[in-house]
Amino acid sequence: MTEGAQLTPTEPDRRYEVFHTDCPARSVVDHVTSRWGVWVLISLRSKNLRFYELRESIQGISEKMLAQTLRALVKDDLVWREVEPTTPPQVTYGLTEFGREIGEPLTELFDRVTRRLPPPSAG
Repeated sequence: MTEGAQLTPTEPDRRYEVFHTDCPARSVVDHVTSRWGVWVLISLRSKNLRFYELRESIQGISEKMLAQTLRALVKDDLVWREVEPTTPPQVTYGLTEFGREIGEPLTELFDRVTRRLPPPSAG
């Protein structure tokens, strides 16, 4: 294999060279681990949400950043998008099988972190 060349998914016993900057798998990892990608995947872990429900579930995210993040995750086949032909259109998002598979360890990480933190102070 030449340096910098990427392996194709059709080579059954080979993997992508994720440490190369031009690796397609690296792009997916970048989207999943982006500031908002993790929160989108965790928010969609238990149910499908409409755009504004998703925005309200992730405090601090702007509409622009949510739209950009969703666009990347849909392109990566981690999230599906369904548009209902209403006026105005209602757009619903959910995890694909790949998204659920990737989201499981993120959810486990999230749960481990929150279990280890001290309880929130009442007041």
